[in-house]
Amino acid sequence: MKKTHIFGIIVIAIAVMVIISSTGDAGTYMNFEEALAIHENGNGKKVHVVGQLKKVNGQIIGLDESPDKRSFYFTMIDKNNTEQRVFHPNPIPSDLLRSEEVVIVGYYKKNTFIAKEILLKCPSKYNEDKIKV
Repeated sequence: MKKTHIFGIIVIAIAVMVIISSTGDAGTYMNFEEALAIHENGNGKKVHVVGQLKKVNGQIIGLDESPDKRSFYFTMIDKNNTEQRVFHPNPIPSDLLRSEEVVIVGYYKKNTFIAKEILLKCPSKYNEDKIKV
C-alpha cells in the first residue's frame, strides 16, 4: 500500500471514532426520579432533564444568585411535577427568566442536581396573533 492510502485510512478511522464518541454523550430526556435512580445505581453519566422554572402567580421563585454572580441555584419542576433544587456553576443565562422550557444537562451530587449545561426554549418573537400592516 502507498503511504497516501494508509494516511487516508487513518483519517477515516479517526473521523468514525469522533462520530461514535460524540453520539455516546447524547441522551434522552428524563425526569428527576429517573436521573436520581441512575445516580443511585452508581452511574455518574450526564443526563438530560426537561422542565420549567418554578413560578407562583407568574413570578419565578427559588432563584438565588451567589454574591460573586459566578454561580446560582434555582428550583425546577419536571414533566412529572417533581420539584428539584438545581445548581449551575456559571452566571445566569440572559434569557433564563423568559424561557418557556428548560433542559438541564448534568448529574446528581447528594441532594442537588448539578447542571453543567442549560438549554433554553424561549418564546419566539415572531409569533404574533395579528399581522401588523
